[in-house]
Amino acid sequence: MFNDADVGRILDACLSGSADYAEVFQEEGHSRSVSLLNGRVLKAGTSYSSGTGIRLLAGTNSVYVYSNENDAEALIKLATEASCAASGGTCNQVSTGRSQPDRLVRTSEKLVKTDPMQIPKSTVVEKLRAASEYALSVSPMITQAAAGFNCTDRVARVTNTRGVNREDETERIRFSVETVATKDNEKQTGRIAPGTMCGYEFFDNYPLEEKTRECCDTAIRMVNCGYAPSGKMAVVLSNGFGGVIFHEACGHALEATSVGIGSSYFKDMLGKQIASPIVSARDNARIAGGWGSYDTDDEGNQSSDLLLIENGILKNYLVDELGSRRMGMKPTGCSRRQDYTYAPTSRMSNTYICNGTSTPSEIISNTEYGLYCTQLGGGSVDTSTGDFNFAANEAFIIRNGRICEPVRGATLIGKGQEILKNIDMCGNDLEHEAGVCGSVSGGVPVTVGQPTIRVSSILVGGRDSM
Repeated sequence: MFNDADVGRILDACLSGSADYAEVFQEEGHSRSVSLLNGRVLKAGTSYSSGTGIRLLAGTNSVYVYSNENDAEALIKLATEASCAASGGTCNQVSTGRSQPDRLVRTSEKLVKTDPMQIPKSTVVEKLRAASEYALSVSPMITQAAAGFNCTDRVARVTNTRGVNREDETERIRFSVETVATKDNEKQTGRIAPGTMCGYEFFDNYPLEEKTRECCDTAIRMVNCGYAPSGKMAVVLSNGFGGVIFHEACGHALEATSVGIGSSYFKDMLGKQIASPIVSARDNARIAGGWGSYDTDDEGNQSSDLLLIENGILKNYLVDELGSRRMGMKPTGCSRRQDYTYAPTSRMSNTYICNGTSTPSEIISNTEYGLYCTQLGGGSVDTSTGDFNFAANEAFIIRNGRICEPVRGATLIGKGQEILKNIDMCGNDLEHEAGVCGSVSGGVPVTVGQPTIRVSSILVGGRDSM
């Protein structure tokens, strides 16, 4: 990484035109990955990346450039060109020594006991192969078993013209097992993909065979069951990954990325009732070991534990530097990017609906008829309208307060703002699940979460009529 004197010269070059703010983002990253299919290694490798991103702001106008050059003079030239572009083709003579970064502050979320980068690939392969072979032995219906492992070590340093000079190191590990059950021409899947900021000890201690069996059971159960009914009904969403609906249909609409340009249905809603009074929600980047956690965001701000919704009232948005300028609000430490090739913007971290007071069994027993979704899959959402649809990868009919037969092919269709207001029971069994969220600043690690909740009415798309 460049020394403070060179970073200062780059920042000087950024301010040679009309920009009123500039930042230099330096990054170095290592990653290792292994993937297997039916016990055979498909890919195994180690990668290294290094580069620098430079951003200039003039009011709400932004210019972003990046390079993997390791030469300060080349970066100064790039910053000067960016400054000229931001100023309509004109810029002043660059003066040196004006932008002096403060003393470097290093932060880290290191909770690693065993560095996964130091574990032999053969050890990882054998563990994944054992899971794949076990899955294939469960039933002749299991025709495919994929397993994967990935770990990353990222060091990011942010220096800006406000004197910020912070470096943050994060290490993450994630692995997955996906099984496919086949019956005639029908295929169904089961999947697990936990992630954490701990070390290899997490993978070592994980009940991989037990969870692999659950994947197989899900796939077999879904391939053998009938189709879901269609129509409006009560829907109970299981804890953990059920929170993906809140993340997609509501969380993105609270980001300054959409609020700041007026394209969110939650704009101008601070202090207003947007959800049921039993709903509170947070975005907490400070959860120890959380897959989506970090200490310093990608603009150099301290991360936050942000209360988004309290008893149904909207309390905060997720605000980055550019969003701050557009909205007249302070940044909330939520600016993130996939790597140095992306400009940062407001993003979620560990986002979840908080615990309520009901037990999961009480929620089920108080539901006369409806759908119980234990696993959700892919979907889409429009943050300007709130319209969403999500596939239910595993679901069951609730009848007379009891979980009955499994069904497949269900799709949940609705509007995020309506779903929030229709939550009428909230459980006490909060869990988090790892994922990767894609947006304008690339893919970043996030967790979604919630306790078991009941939505009084959602339109379910299925094949059979009720």
